Amino acid sequence: MSDQRTLGSERAIERDVVVVGAGPAGLMAARTLAAAGRSVAVLEARDRVGGRTWSRTVDGAFLEIGGQWVSPDQTELLALVDELGLETFPRYREGASVYLAPDGSRHTYTGSMFPAGEATVAEMGRLIGILDELAAEIGAAEPWAHPRARELDTVSFHAWLRAHSDDERACENIGIFVAGGMLTKPAHAFSALQAVLMAASAGSFSNLVDEDFILDRRVIGGMQSVSEAMAAELGEDVVFLNTPVRTVRWGGPEDTYAEHVPGTPVTVWSDRLTVVAKDVVVAVPPNLYSRISFEPPLPRLQHQMHQHQSLGLVIKVHAVYETPFWRDKGLSGTGFGAHELAQEVYDNTNHDDPRGTLVGFVSDEKADELFGLPAGERRRLILESISHYLGEEALHPVVYYESDFGSEEWTRGAYAASYDLGGLHRYGAHQRTPVGPIRWACSDLAAEGYQHVDGALRQGRLAAAEVLGQVPAGAAGTALTGAAR
Repeated sequence: MSDQRTLGSERAIERDVVVVGAGPAGLMAARTLAAAGRSVAVLEARDRVGGRTWSRTVDGAFLEIGGQWVSPDQTELLALVDELGLETFPRYREGASVYLAPDGSRHTYTGSMFPAGEATVAEMGRLIGILDELAAEIGAAEPWAHPRARELDTVSFHAWLRAHSDDERACENIGIFVAGGMLTKPAHAFSALQAVLMAASAGSFSNLVDEDFILDRRVIGGMQSVSEAMAAELGEDVVFLNTPVRTVRWGGPEDTYAEHVPGTPVTVWSDRLTVVAKDVVVAVPPNLYSRISFEPPLPRLQHQMHQHQSLGLVIKVHAVYETPFWRDKGLSGTGFGAHELAQEVYDNTNHDDPRGTLVGFVSDEKADELFGLPAGERRRLILESISHYLGEEALHPVVYYESDFGSEEWTRGAYAASYDLGGLHRYGAHQRTPVGPIRWACSDLAAEGYQHVDGALRQGRLAAAEVLGQVPAGAAGTALTGAAR
């Protein structure tokens, strides 16, 4: 096939595979396909690569606006970081953490469990034990296939916790880790099965509630540098920015996906480029699938499924100070408070930076309330909340920034998509099913590494393996022969 031709004023090229989206999943798919000798075009709507990983310098401070942390079990990501010649550094965690009780009292502690009172701590341990057993029994690969899937998927995590415990403080504290910390939705808006999947994807619920495990390390230079390095390897003739895809068409108007013949030409139209290929990998979150017109239309099941998947909402707050003042107080910078605006706070100081950086998170309904306020009032309230953990010095950062992926045109939420009540057991088995020449890849569909860059990389590699015929199409898991885990 010729590589380039001109149709009127529109540039058109021919490639073996088109990848929609230049986040970690899309770039890993392209990288894997290119290594196998396939020609690839990656079309990205944004003016940058990295998707929901994004680093910026704001008022002289380097900030990781998007996803950033690496845990020890994320071996796909760790192997890639090493392969690309990048390095990681540990999150600062020396000193005491802070727990803010519902009555507003402040408590410092060491270890992994909140000082919430002997009875409540014991009850939290018991609930974690139950969730650990469920995560081990149900697993991350096919939670919808478990005999208890419907039972657990038709009750909210909020209701499930309270059905298993009458200790309200224990239920609230456990809920922080999944509702505010991961899914960024109220615990009444997602199911117990969705919470179990979140835990199973991290290896256990115990891992999920251990911030020293789940928030272990960061990449020097920022997580976006992983995508930037992959894109640089692929080259400018492969990765096209500012190129939102509008339409994917294959065959004639009378064709249906059920009759798809492998190798049938697929035409992908974007604002700047038309690509004719044999296969397409759509590597964007499910809430953006509707931004693309598919001809013929996607099957009914796909349309229904996508209406039951949505991203959460979180404000990631960055506050930079002349020094990490909390360390002089013997504090790690870590804080938790179920009733605080900022339910989580961490030391997020950059590698070899003499200044101190804190990151805090305001999730779901609390974020809704704050976004209804003027920016100055929102800043005041958030910094006041952080000061409850670490002292009045927190009120006066030299740099302040709020990450708001909910307002991003090509994201529209954070951190990743999850199902509404009943959606996971109903549709989960179909979320990766190819539609004609189209495969799907993103962290939102991952088993191991669900919602994380690690899961995105696994999904990208898996979609590429499907295109190459190395694994069955629509495989639920992410284990691949020869792939790092």
